[in-house]
Amino acid sequence: MKCINFDERFADFTAKWMKEHRGEYKTYDEMEGDLPRVYTEFLNMPAKWLDGVTPGAYFTQFEDAKDLVDWMVQYCQKDIPVPDMLMEQIQAVGRPCEKRLLTLLRDESDAIPEEARMTAIGLLRDMGSTLPKMLYIQWQLNREMKDDLADNALDSLRDMGKEALQPMLENLNKANEAGQEALLDVLANFPGHENVYQLAVRLFEKNPNRRALFASYLAKLGDPRALPVLIAAANEENCRYMDFIELRAAIEELGGEAPEREFYDDPEYEALHPMDDGDDDTNLQ
Repeated sequence: MKCINFDERFADFTAKWMKEHRGEYKTYDEMEGDLPRVYTEFLNMPAKWLDGVTPGAYFTQFEDAKDLVDWMVQYCQKDIPVPDMLMEQIQAVGRPCEKRLLTLLRDESDAIPEEARMTAIGLLRDMGSTLPKMLYIQWQLNREMKDDLADNALDSLRDMGKEALQPMLENLNKANEAGQEALLDVLANFPGHENVYQLAVRLFEKNPNRRALFASYLAKLGDPRALPVLIAAANEENCRYMDFIELRAAIEELGGEAPEREFYDDPEYEALHPMDDGDDDTNLQ
């Protein structure tokens, strides 16, 4: 299977088209506005370099799931952009390709480039697949704080919604702190689970420099038991202005009353309120 660079072919097609049609346009902006139509023309025009097949139909000739997914991997290995038409055909083949993509993600060998794994996650998400949910959860359990692959998988777990809820709840306490925080980002959208609430409170209290984030989770969880810790944090002398804004929003969301504070010496406040010198009640807030 050849890995043809369709982006380069389209660039050549576009350059030729613009040269032939330059006189029909007054400005380059006007010409560029027609590029979507040019791309459609490119997809539907028989190409000699494809033995007379149109670029848009080229990959529809292939239906074997293993061949299609392996082809995608080869594109990544050769650092050639994966054609949209190949990804569309993978999605069109459906379930067999879902299974093959999951097999690819389970392959931990160095032969699979990270770009191929990222592409596979995106394809499965676009297909609405829930097949990889347990694998994605497993990736969260011992993850690092910065982990692009696990973050991409987390986005898919978020899209799966209630389909992935129970296994996430069952594995929450097995995760390291980075994994618990990642799972909390999704689970905060499903109030009513005591272990999720307790985790959100614990992380809020443990991470004073990131209180704004965890306050937003507590607000989503909707449990008024969080009000005392939120109000106490909002009253702390060293509470930063931007943190206070999120704390106030969380307190009010949970039906509480936030304390009134002045932040005239806070650099974040001053950056956002350059006209406010603290002496005039009519100044902008």
